[in-house]
Amino acid sequence: MSTFLENVKARAKADKKTIVLPESMDRRTFEAAAVVLKEEIANLVIIGNAEEVEANSKGLDIAGATIIDPATYEKTQQYIDMLVDLRKAKGMTEEMARDLLLHEYMYFACMMVKAGDADGVVSGACHSTANTLKPSLQIIKTAPGTKLVSSFFIMVVPDCDMGSNGIFVFSDCGLVQNPNPEELAAIGASSAESFKMLVQEEPKVAMLSHSTKGSAKHADVDKVVEATRIAKEQNPGLKLDGEMQLDAAIVESVGSSKAPDSEVAGHANVLVFPDLDAGNIGYKLVQRLAKAEAYGPITQGIAAPINDLSRGCSAEDIVGVVAITAVQAQNQ
Repeated sequence: MSTFLENVKARAKADKKTIVLPESMDRRTFEAAAVVLKEEIANLVIIGNAEEVEANSKGLDIAGATIIDPATYEKTQQYIDMLVDLRKAKGMTEEMARDLLLHEYMYFACMMVKAGDADGVVSGACHSTANTLKPSLQIIKTAPGTKLVSSFFIMVVPDCDMGSNGIFVFSDCGLVQNPNPEELAAIGASSAESFKMLVQEEPKVAMLSHSTKGSAKHADVDKVVEATRIAKEQNPGLKLDGEMQLDAAIVESVGSSKAPDSEVAGHANVLVFPDLDAGNIGYKLVQRLAKAEAYGPITQGIAAPINDLSRGCSAEDIVGVVAITAVQAQNQ
């Protein structure tokens, strides 16, 4: 396990938060829960009925978790009333709210956070990103002052002296399909904050492109140039620069030759990709070819930490995201 994850787990343990796992239909949830409880990383709530939980947790010690069945939980009616109140302008009736909370565990998990009965949610091992994020945006909404909900991966690259000793934030690799300049600038600023919170070092943000400082002309390049301008204007104290090719961003010798006046070139630890195609391909290349640990997609910009897993995740990945979610909750 990387020292990054050890550090995050230690911080999670120091001030334990309550994290909800709504996917009781998946064995990996329980494998992860057993580790989280044993290592005392967080307090856990698992949502499911007795049969589901028993069938999927066979042979695992999850005695320390709180198991909640929405059909019998004493606060379910309170959550139904709250959901109707929150969504009545959108036509939510009591019947609809009851149906959602009894059958869509992600909605129930978000209501627990909204009511102050939990601090965060980790889901997505067997649900799409849309199924994970839609309830959180409807119920918990965006954080104050946030223009955009986006996502990032923490990449921990073994035997690497680039970035922050091999640690990077890559964004957005999971959510915003084709950000405009304003959105790209917001992703850069949010990602810098996330890096600072989780890695506890100064972020150096590179706005990536196939061009460095005007070496290529194209509308795609113009978008990144404009995003860089907006981000610098809105965050004057932030080390952020672009547009920049990947090698100019992270390799010192290339950075100093292609962008000699930049304080970011050659030293970037936060990489902002121009669109979702580039970001998603980029993180998977590094994960598979460099055998990097990839934690995420972790969301930024929601009023409470609600994190999505990739459907190919392992139980170990879930443990890592639970620890990260707990640290995000400490910083809310």
